[in-house]
Parts: sequence; structure tokens; C-alpha cells
Amino acid sequence: MTTKIAWVVDEAKDNVANILSNDVKKDMVIPVTVKGEELQIKVSADIPYGHKVAIKPIKAGDTIIKYGLSIGRAIADIAVGEHVHIHNIEPLRGRGDLAAKEKGCVC
Repeated sequence: MTTKIAWVVDEAKDNVANILSNDVKKDMVIPVTVKGEELQIKVSADIPYGHKVAIKPIKAGDTIIKYGLSIGRAIADIAVGEHVHIHNIEPLRGRGDLAAKEKGCVC
């Protein structure tokens, strides 16, 4: 049995895969299975365990989908194979500042 390096939870919606290894290094080609098809994705940076890698091109302003749910918005274009993390996304969860703005609060 082969150990998975990356996992796409919701294959119909996710545009990122979760890294399941401590050994994903820049220029490594990793297999990612999406809808029964194995993609070979060349990563452009070291990616730590538990972080994300783009499996589709993501444009600035696009929603980042992980587990079939929105986890943030891209603040820059993200190419397939790029590390997806706080340096290139804006989180949308747990943002009290956004909730206050929506309610018209001047906090």
C-alpha cells in the first residue's frame, strides 16, 4: 500500500490538497488523486505537513476551498503546485472585523 502524500477531501469542490507528509520539498512531484485521476503536481516550495497545495490555478480574489468549504480568499494569483497559506490568502473565518463591518459597527 502506498502512503498518501496529499489528500483532496471534497474532490468536486476543493481547489487545494492537504499535505500529509513532512517531506514535501521544492520541485518534488507529488501524486494527487482527483475524481479517480492521478495528477502529478510539481510543488514550487517546501510545504509543511498539514498545509495546502494548489491543485488548480487560483486567481486573486477567488475563494480557497478546502473540505468543500470556503477557508479564505486569494490575495494573489496562485499557480498549481504553490504553497497555499497565510502569505497568499486572506482568511474569512473567525473575522470579527468583517462581522462588525457587516453590522455597521464602528468599533
